[in-house]
Amino acid sequence: MPVPRHLASGRKRLLLLPLLLAGLSRAPAALASTPAAIAASPSSPAVAAALGRQSFVAAAVRRTSPAVVTIDTERTVTVSGQRGVPSSMLNDPLFRQFFGLPQNLQPRPSQRTERGQGSGFIFQPDGLILTNAHVVERTDKVTVGLQDGRRVAGTVVGLDRLTDLAVVRLEGSGPWPVAPLGNSDRLEVGEWAIAVGNPYGLDNTVTMGIISNLNRNAAKLGITDRRLDLIQTDAAINPGNSGGPLLNADGEVVGINTLVRTGPGAGLGFAIPINRARDIARQLVASGRVSHPVIGIGLDAVRPGDGTGVDRGVRVASVAANSPAQRAGLRQGDVVVAANGQPMLEPSQLVAAVERVGVGGRLSLSVNRQGSLLNLDVVPAQLSGSL
Repeated sequence: MPVPRHLASGRKRLLLLPLLLAGLSRAPAALASTPAAIAASPSSPAVAAALGRQSFVAAAVRRTSPAVVTIDTERTVTVSGQRGVPSSMLNDPLFRQFFGLPQNLQPRPSQRTERGQGSGFIFQPDGLILTNAHVVERTDKVTVGLQDGRRVAGTVVGLDRLTDLAVVRLEGSGPWPVAPLGNSDRLEVGEWAIAVGNPYGLDNTVTMGIISNLNRNAAKLGITDRRLDLIQTDAAINPGNSGGPLLNADGEVVGINTLVRTGPGAGLGFAIPINRARDIARQLVASGRVSHPVIGIGLDAVRPGDGTGVDRGVRVASVAANSPAQRAGLRQGDVVVAANGQPMLEPSQLVAAVERVGVGGRLSLSVNRQGSLLNLDVVPAQLSGSL
């Protein structure tokens, strides 16, 4: 009777394993430090020491973790009401009559303090910290906890809600540990990813996974109030991790942990690429605000058979009235095939091209309109509520 293929392959692996182990037992002593030999005898003290020496995760964390900080925030919230009674009930005449309250009684507001916590990391020697905007937004007091036990007051230099990034400055002269920054443009799917932060208030927590994907558009995740292309990772990210660094195997910061998917499909974490964060931080430090150039169009990726008659490009799904795109002559249904000479395959690529040109710059678009190729120049404007 023939053996099923999947069982046969399993049998081959079982037969090969003793042969490999036997071969290792006869190999020279120099092979004792190889990963295969270590896997063959995990209980050996020498093997345990070798494994410890080979932990790239520990080395990466040692390089960066001194610069990872806890950010504690406080804000005062005004609550309307009287003696814990909601103002809507106090405004009800029947409620006042039933409890014998004066009809002219005005609700007296009360105040309470809300506390929050997040993560961040020092990225410059003068004590500048990168974190998420939602960690420090609308706060009255910021206190930064360092790994060496110091607790230092912090001041919010600036924040940008659209990219969910903020810069905090430590008060004092330091010295401050600094996290090395990597290059998120060089990331590849499948690389190691190490998340460091303070989930649920548990300081200096480290989790590990891989880069699951790149350039995940926030809008596709149901986040319509953010303008981001995110790094996806399966490294565990939890509440309190927000603002902490995502590291590569060398201990360099390649992303800023910002959100995690909950409910069905939980376990997917997302981080802001460090190259994008570096540019936002530079603008916040320089002026306290961030420039967001737009041309006023909605975009869709072109797919084979979708009726556009074009194999590749980015379709213009909508054009805002009085926008730079409308003034340049772009129409709904146009397909942008190139921007400043670079092929456009995904909407995120065209958004990045607009970002690179900046407000007031000139973006040359090659547009396919029902089979005819046009060249249009668009001048991006600053994002406002009208676009």
